[in-house]
Amino acid sequence: MNSLSGVLVVAIEQAVAAPLCTARLVDAGARVIKVEREQGDFARKYDSLVMGESSYFTWLNQGKESIVINFENPDDRRLLMSIIKKADVFVQNLRPGALQKYSLDSESILKTHPDIVTCDISGYGEGEEEKKHKSYDLLVQAESGLVGISGSPKEYGRIGISICDIGAGITSYTAVLEGLIRKYRGFGGSSFKTSLFSVASEWMTVPLAQHEYGKKEIVAEGLRHPSIAPYGAFYSKDHKLILIAIQNEREWTIFCEKILKQKNMLKANKFSSNNLRVTHRDELEKVIQKKFGELSFKYLKQQLSRNSIAFGIVNTLEDLSNHFAIKRQWVRTSFDQKVSFPEGPLKRNFTKGSFFQEGLRSPILGEHTQSIKKEFSKS
Repeated sequence: MNSLSGVLVVAIEQAVAAPLCTARLVDAGARVIKVEREQGDFARKYDSLVMGESSYFTWLNQGKESIVINFENPDDRRLLMSIIKKADVFVQNLRPGALQKYSLDSESILKTHPDIVTCDISGYGEGEEEKKHKSYDLLVQAESGLVGISGSPKEYGRIGISICDIGAGITSYTAVLEGLIRKYRGFGGSSFKTSLFSVASEWMTVPLAQHEYGKKEIVAEGLRHPSIAPYGAFYSKDHKLILIAIQNEREWTIFCEKILKQKNMLKANKFSSNNLRVTHRDELEKVIQKKFGELSFKYLKQQLSRNSIAFGIVNTLEDLSNHFAIKRQWVRTSFDQKVSFPEGPLKRNFTKGSFFQEGLRSPILGEHTQSIKKEFSKS
């Protein structure tokens, strides 16, 4: 028995945020009915790089059922309401207000189905000002200040994945789980709302607090931590980049003694605390770079590892593909072609029973329309 076996989820979803939320619900064993318009989830056409299908859609829609609904059609709306009537969860990420005229918004649904869990995902929120603004991930990265502290000092840089979408999706997943706990403890239904911007701005708490209370202007630093030193990237003798991270005074002592071979740096007052090292970062980094520039990449890695100093390498996608820590899982496209994707982040182990998932794949547009109509039109 899977954790969410028997839980029915209705998702009017598109793109990344809501589909990621419901993908995690599928992972836990829920049944997800994905409601699509005739044109389909536009993520189906983001690319065609995975056996001719979209990498985004294949990743986020394993095991879902697809039904095509025309919201303008009264019969389709009645069918959808019949499905929702039996659902435990309703998730949607359409433009704020788009479902109100059909009485398919969360507020309307909760009035007639008070035990349901609803989750609405928007770009900026649902206030009069917020809902005026269309939002996509990169736009929210910029508006939230994420772009402003990313990239290099000379040029802003986008975070390399749809991080605001992903953050909103995972936040929504946790919200739905909270709602299900309340529901099955007998406390009734609940409504959750989140936005890409609220997720990103909450993530910006530390730099914003440092700016508002410490009068510190956080700027793009490239491969350099704005608040900890030494924490950044340096070149080896053979011109390979290696990142190091010193998190406390014990590590700083080991780093000076074993790697830099300069115990005198421990006596220098300007390097005696993290705050002072950040203040004198330029001078500190010159010393480190000089030493690293005398040592080979292989030797540096050996010494850092031997002395338990945290380090990392700036990997390419090819490097990631062969990384010692990456785990793989087989997923299937809508036309049943097997592809290897990174394994999900959650490892499940239960004291009683076992977890079982088999035969999942992403759905063809409208693949389950007729079977779902047959099942729920009797309701």
